[in-house]
Amino acid sequence: MAPLAISMGEPAGIGPDIILSLYEQRAALGLKPFVVFGHAGFLKERARRLGLDTEIAAVSPHEAEGAFGTALPVMDIAGDVPDQPGRPNGGAAPVVIGAIEEAVAAVTAGTCSGLVTAPIHKGALYEAGFRHPGHTEFLAALCAENGVEPLPVMMLAHEDLRTVPLTIHVPIKDVPGLISVELILETLRVMDRDLKARFGIVRPRIAVAGLNPHAGEGGAIGREEIETIIPALEAARNEGLDVVGPLPGDTLFFPRHWRQYDAVLAMYHDQALIPIKTVAFDAGVNVTLGLPIVRTSPDHGTAFDLAGTGKASTSSFLAAIAMAHQMTAGTP
Repeated sequence: MAPLAISMGEPAGIGPDIILSLYEQRAALGLKPFVVFGHAGFLKERARRLGLDTEIAAVSPHEAEGAFGTALPVMDIAGDVPDQPGRPNGGAAPVVIGAIEEAVAAVTAGTCSGLVTAPIHKGALYEAGFRHPGHTEFLAALCAENGVEPLPVMMLAHEDLRTVPLTIHVPIKDVPGLISVELILETLRVMDRDLKARFGIVRPRIAVAGLNPHAGEGGAIGREEIETIIPALEAARNEGLDVVGPLPGDTLFFPRHWRQYDAVLAMYHDQALIPIKTVAFDAGVNVTLGLPIVRTSPDHGTAFDLAGTGKASTSSFLAAIAMAHQMTAGTP
């Protein structure tokens, strides 16, 4: 199988540190070959800062497997990337952006099997003309076909617990107005399709949380369930999807309840992320469903305060790599 592509992410953050640390532990961890898309010279400097004697090999994805045993394979992206932990530099933005673009192109072409992305810092990228709301939206734009972008769906996962927030980084007061029959239905379609194709689940069973306390209690505590969520679920069932809900969010994530389902669609950010953060704060994985490529990432940010110290946990990044391998194989 082709190697995984790993985009380097924000140079001032912990992404490069973790990539280097995992590579040095490759034998003990049983890691399969991967290729890093980033700046080879910078990675060498960061390795020295961390006290690692890591060999770096500037190679193409085709050469990654042969190099992996003795040197970290890097698809070198030219540019100026200073080794300044904790201090993002807009001058490095073209390399960060180029690494993502080249990695997506490699996966699309089949020279890499899937993509694991290290965290980026949007503020630094905006100085270089980056105009996308976030990392995921950028990936969707890069995956557009005939000018049509796919609907990216964010899923947080740890072992068998998988949660999807219908709305993501928006104020809680805006959530009711953003929930629609169309958005719920399209998100459920993406979840059903990718749980089958990427996770090998023959007939996904999806639970859907209500928006209001007690899932609206029959309209006594809000009417979004009656007017929007229930019609969307009825439409999904008419298409053959196995969906259950709307269920009260305060009891849905009791283990005996959520384990009846393959995934949960929540209505807003915290409703989906709190369960994952509670049970797997250091080991959760961010998965993007809906793309024509496999993409995972660690469920953490750039952590500037830890960059260059060698103290960042590798658990989530390691889990992201493992899940990317599972998804490219289409197995649970």
